[in-house]
Amino acid sequence: MVTPRKLPPPGAALQPSVPPSTWLLLIAAWAVVGAFTVFGAGWLGPSMTPVTAGIAFAALFVTILAASFGVVKEADHLAHALGEPYGTLILTLSIVLIEVVLIASVLLGPGDFPTIGRDSIFAVMMIIMNLVMGLCLIAGYGRNGHQGYNAQGTASYLSMVVLLASIALVLPKYLSGAGEFTTFQAIGITAVTAVVYAAFLGLQMRSHRKLYMEPAPGLDADLARHAVGLLPQPARTDTKFLVLRSALLIALILPIVLLAHHLAVVTDYGIAAAGAPTALGGVLIAIIVFTPESITAVKAAMNNEMQRAINLCLGAFVSTVGLTVPAVLVIGLVTGKQVIMGISNMETVLYIATVALGMLSFNGQKTSAVQGWMHLALFAIFGLLLFSP
Repeated sequence: MVTPRKLPPPGAALQPSVPPSTWLLLIAAWAVVGAFTVFGAGWLGPSMTPVTAGIAFAALFVTILAASFGVVKEADHLAHALGEPYGTLILTLSIVLIEVVLIASVLLGPGDFPTIGRDSIFAVMMIIMNLVMGLCLIAGYGRNGHQGYNAQGTASYLSMVVLLASIALVLPKYLSGAGEFTTFQAIGITAVTAVVYAAFLGLQMRSHRKLYMEPAPGLDADLARHAVGLLPQPARTDTKFLVLRSALLIALILPIVLLAHHLAVVTDYGIAAAGAPTALGGVLIAIIVFTPESITAVKAAMNNEMQRAINLCLGAFVSTVGLTVPAVLVIGLVTGKQVIMGISNMETVLYIATVALGMLSFNGQKTSAVQGWMHLALFAIFGLLLFSP
């Protein structure tokens, strides 16, 4: 996923100082890790009660979500310092790493959840492409009226969504009754998905980069982008800054990795105790991973940066399919765990409706709040059917 960023002025010095809030977040996250490392076996053991599970879930969910915000913030600092394509690559890999860790913790946990990868990816699609995109269209129109965007770049995102999601989520439904890939198919799908995504990312960051920038009618394209600060501008690479921010990024990712197993145990218990649908676990993962980026996308739309909002929303889902699907399939191949990727008939209808609505919403004209309400309506149907399939 590539998101043109507003960077510091050329030659601006990067400040290595870290705000107190970041240190407090780091201390709190590692304190929770320490508590669950020492007492987790007792809290989440056979004697776990609904009250204990509820308290543990709240502590784990809030900690992992807050750490995810911190990871995105530190990755953004590195993106500003290193410029493209390295900065975007760090941000994308950081977010997808969190998602893969959370999915793997459930897939390899004590329960049997072979559909967690599929459920997470489908939930990301419905949340990002309907809920968040709907909010962006409505909030952007409310603040700025009809907004322009780069139609060609947006169309390429939607093309990637159709290709990758159809292969990963729809195709396996028709290959076997259980919706699984065979070993040979899984290897081939992993290779094709990874290669296509890598090619798309490479072109997006280099020769096709202008297709994903804010349109500026009436001005020379390069001058217009300079005017709004969207071209990568050189900043002084401060070694101390890079080392500090990299260390903070790793220090905030590790608590997520270490707490993911405990969250999976509590989630399994809660879903079983409440009789909730197993797909709810995938929705929780999607919320944890993409809430920070979703908030950034809505803010971008309100700041009249609709192309940046599109890059964040559609780019997030393309990255999810392009990187998470190969990771989940590889985990299944290495561990021998069953991985079911095929979505149901009901989910297939929602998938087709989401893709079709996305294409109609971004058909080359300016955005409108009407489409935003339509996206929100489709997400509401998803929420309804999640609990009443």
